[in-house]
Amino acid sequence: MPIRAYVELLKLRIGFMIALSAVMGYVAIAKDISAIDLVILVLAMVLGSASASVFNHVWDRDIDGLMQRTSRRPMVTGTVASPRIPLAMAGALLVVGCSIAMAAFNGIVALHLFLGAFFYAIVYTVWLKRRTWLNIVIGGAAGSFAVLAGAAAVDPGEWKLPLLLAITLFLWTPSHFWALAILLKEDYARARLPMLPVLVGDAVTAKAILANSVLMIASAALPWIMGELGMPYAVASTALGVALLWGNWRLVQTPNRLWARRNFLGSMQYLAGLFLAVLVDVHWPVG
Repeated sequence: MPIRAYVELLKLRIGFMIALSAVMGYVAIAKDISAIDLVILVLAMVLGSASASVFNHVWDRDIDGLMQRTSRRPMVTGTVASPRIPLAMAGALLVVGCSIAMAAFNGIVALHLFLGAFFYAIVYTVWLKRRTWLNIVIGGAAGSFAVLAGAAAVDPGEWKLPLLLAITLFLWTPSHFWALAILLKEDYARARLPMLPVLVGDAVTAKAILANSVLMIASAALPWIMGELGMPYAVASTALGVALLWGNWRLVQTPNRLWARRNFLGSMQYLAGLFLAVLVDVHWPVG
């Protein structure tokens, strides 16, 4: 059995990004951070994400072969020939992930884990990806469920701050992936995927990224405007937002691959900075 090929189906980098989102939800609510809880939470979230990723490999194997970036994936090359084992893997990973979440935490965590996997595998991959440019916009809810899962692992009754952070992550997704879509426009065009740059071009996409980022940064301000977080978060989120908008504006002025790449990387730096701002504000407050 080609073990390495099956590991590739898991898309572990995406899994750890999803897990990081759950950790953000956890630390936003927890008064004391339990290393054991975090390890279990990360494990459960990675398993849930891996389940959806394996399904994505199976479902998209026809279009993956048309795109240079994905043409060497195991389901395309035939390293993993039959979809039966991957589909069984996907089901097993989801069951195990939800079971761990249920046993270690509560049913709300398991529900959010399931909904995140469902949104990525079914809502995004099956329903939206090949049909509409809104695929990324609506599909972004998959990551938001991870934030809610992390918070529910601490207290299912605490919902206001986790929901605000989940909304910010939901709005972060389009700006991040539209920048990537500019870089991969030719690939998406070959696969006939209705990504925004394919449909309207790089210049209009750059303006959409800027407009979406304005909404995202406004949503990121809500936790301190509503009194859920304090001044450290306010200062950090504002500075991060200004830096991101500057990069977005440069992309609008010069809609090329260089600035698309910088925006793609900059959006990841923004999210990481926002996570650190939440951590510092909650656990090392000023005053």
